Amino acid sequence: MPEASTPTGKFVWYEYMGDNLKAAADFYTHVVGWTSKDAGMAGFPYEIVSTGQTMVAGMMVIPDEARSMGAKPGWLGYVWVEDVDKAVPKLTGAGGRVFKAPADIPGVGRFAVVADPDGATFMLFRDAGGEPPPPPPSGTPGLVGWRELFAGDGGRAFAFYSAQFGWKKDRDFDMGPMGVYHIFESAPGQQGGMFSKTPEAPPPFWLYYFNVDGIDAAVERVKAKDGRVINGPMQVPGGSWIINGLDPQGAMFALLATNR
Repeated sequence: MPEASTPTGKFVWYEYMGDNLKAAADFYTHVVGWTSKDAGMAGFPYEIVSTGQTMVAGMMVIPDEARSMGAKPGWLGYVWVEDVDKAVPKLTGAGGRVFKAPADIPGVGRFAVVADPDGATFMLFRDAGGEPPPPPPSGTPGLVGWRELFAGDGGRAFAFYSAQFGWKKDRDFDMGPMGVYHIFESAPGQQGGMFSKTPEAPPPFWLYYFNVDGIDAAVERVKAKDGRVINGPMQVPGGSWIINGLDPQGAMFALLATNR
């Protein structure tokens, strides 16, 4: 298991792939409060969204290769590993799948697009500089405050990610008829949860919760930009408020606030 001081297993970046880059940037900057700017990649439109001086995520149009494999608008998380090329066979040996083999992003790092054994997609990533920058405090508006896996089997999924990245179990929360919610720590101070999804839910996927100031005001911003709230507002254990929503392109997202 990696030392607590290493970034292995930590979510270090998030990326949106959609049908309309400008529309996506307009929606999320309004709803979450991010600022947006073009990354300056020649011939490759890519928007970087930030909270203050901290870059949080990137946005792009779904690549043709990904679209041909059935990719729809949605969010992906980048999980740090020491060596992407060594992490891939370890993942496939445990039942995971590779959608894009390891490749370099010049001057940025090396990545691979992969999925867990149930099909939830994410990225393996290693920064070219060797260390991800330290983020602001976890509750800062605009950061990702929670990560949630709608798994085929929550217990089996935790065993997979723990073996791959050294994630630690925080505790299990009994949700009654909905089963057990497994709360995990993917890096010191970085938490999330996973559970066995219902049969009616979409195929297994990761959902990311963006911090906002006040859930009710955020709901109004979602509606003002033609997004849709599909769950909530709802108060969760610990006192925070959440919503799950769909953006105008059909991508699922979530918001998290400490107050109503």
